[in-house]
Amino acid sequence: MAAAQGEAVPLYKDASAPVEARVRDLLGRMTLREKAAQMAQIERTVVSPRALTELAAGSVLNAGGSAPRQRASPADWARMVDDMQRLALASRLAVPILYGTDAVHGHNNVFGATVFPHNVGLGASRDAELVRKIGEVTALEVRATGIHWAFAPCLAVCRDPRWGRCYESYSEDPEIVRSLSNIITGLQGQPPEDHPHGYPFLASVRENVLACAKHFVADGGTDKGLNEGNTICSPEDLERIHMKPYPDCITQGVATVMASYSKWNGEPLHASRYLLTDVLKGKLGFKGFVVSDWEGIDRLCEPRGFDYRYCIAQSVNAGMDMIMIPHRFEKFLEDLVFLVETGEIPISRIDDAVERILRVKFISGVFEHPFSDPSLLDSVGCKEHRLLAREAVRKSLVLLKNGKNQKETFLPLAKSAKRILVAGTHADNIGYQCGGWTIAWHGDSGKITLGTSILEAIQETVGVETEVVHEQSPTEAILETGGFSYAVVVVGEVPYAEWLGDRTDLSIPFNGSDLINRVASKVPTLVIVISGRPLVIEPQVLEKIDALVAAWLPGSEGMGITDCLFGDHDFVGTLPVTWYRSSDQLPINVGDVKYDPLFPFGYGLKMFRSDEGSP
Repeated sequence: MAAAQGEAVPLYKDASAPVEARVRDLLGRMTLREKAAQMAQIERTVVSPRALTELAAGSVLNAGGSAPRQRASPADWARMVDDMQRLALASRLAVPILYGTDAVHGHNNVFGATVFPHNVGLGASRDAELVRKIGEVTALEVRATGIHWAFAPCLAVCRDPRWGRCYESYSEDPEIVRSLSNIITGLQGQPPEDHPHGYPFLASVRENVLACAKHFVADGGTDKGLNEGNTICSPEDLERIHMKPYPDCITQGVATVMASYSKWNGEPLHASRYLLTDVLKGKLGFKGFVVSDWEGIDRLCEPRGFDYRYCIAQSVNAGMDMIMIPHRFEKFLEDLVFLVETGEIPISRIDDAVERILRVKFISGVFEHPFSDPSLLDSVGCKEHRLLAREAVRKSLVLLKNGKNQKETFLPLAKSAKRILVAGTHADNIGYQCGGWTIAWHGDSGKITLGTSILEAIQETVGVETEVVHEQSPTEAILETGGFSYAVVVVGEVPYAEWLGDRTDLSIPFNGSDLINRVASKVPTLVIVISGRPLVIEPQVLEKIDALVAAWLPGSEGMGITDCLFGDHDFVGTLPVTWYRSSDQLPINVGDVKYDPLFPFGYGLKMFRSDEGSP
């Protein structure tokens, strides 16, 4: 951009200047209102020339399910973000926005993107290198749409499956969650050996995106698994269990951390100076920025957001740097400026927040490369990416039962069977198989995006002579007279997100147990459970069926399931969480004094070699 006649290019626009010098230079040019605006993140529907050019908001996001239009293409997304960036670059100081999105199992808001298994399935794989590659692929698909920042990974250590976000957690075991935090290196790239500790990092403005470790901290430990609830534990347990993944993230140069809606021993994380400032920024040395969750600060008062100045003061003084407002932008600006002018928030705290935000913007390369790269568009949902997702599905499956006794195994299924039955609510439903955070915030039913259902995968895999009969709920007559070699019954949960998934009744929905019983009474039966958590499997159901596979929420690539069912690949997944007998046992975690699960943490059978791992 040409400077005004006779005026040197400002230091902050000099790409060769050190990042910290650029931060100081730009901060020194900003008015209080411009600083406050950098701390604001607004929803894409709030964007206008006034919001981005006149008031210069610092960041934009889309809510789950909020898109440029229905079934918007990757090019539609890129065009939308680029148009917003043009508005931001027309502001007085031409500070670009960061655009963020919930890309939590692939670029899941975008129609036709590759949808990977949700985190609980990746936890079953125990495969850190696979997870890193998923980060790389996700980054490329996000970057293709012009977006700079993914609100991932979720590093919750889920201790209670009644929680509606349990599928966003890799495991109940903090060590597994910690080991899979290297998805951050996949998303952001690998920092060099001499990278300063805690300093935000991005390897490539073309291929990588900023990551966001969330939700800090103990989101997975709430009492009775209540979403946004209260985690009651000692400082020692907080560190040993829930804090465990965070030091590794900070070593990897994670650029942002999102605060949790939940409380720790009664104190909301969004207002915890001790955890956000003393621990995260102080003890752990985090130098990126902390972002609130959606309307997270509004929850600091009752009724929500009623005393907005109080909410802003509490969170910003605690160490919140950017506020995911996401709608009341002008009210936020007015209130934040007022709080600084009246001395309720020190200007030093504002400067610290804005320094952190600008530091991330400078390291992200968005000043030099504000717009999308159209050459990446073809990568979204491409064959190579889908093959990686298929591999992830294979590795996430857990074989829980194979045969009525150890001598007679049931799997692998015969590809050349004469006639097979495929039944159940989840056999031919991409939406169900993807789960929440897919196209819509809470997910949906049916052909919501491109992919292969389990039924389609079976039809693709069996021999040409095999007749595949699909009956969602077969009648007694069909079961009696069908002459089926075997049945595959696919049951599970309806998609959900956040509090919509909080459950005390964890039985199989749609009377799944009854369907299994009916089919298994007449036909040898394999059951596949599609769910974000273990569900109740009654003893008589388990006894009656021949084989049982936990497939979690596998995403768009159903062929990964048939790869194992028909013996082209063995099962390698093991339980990342405890499979309880009944919900009366909850919470139940490995290491408990009284530990009597249906299947223990770490359980998982093989088809082709003994469970001891010997050939």
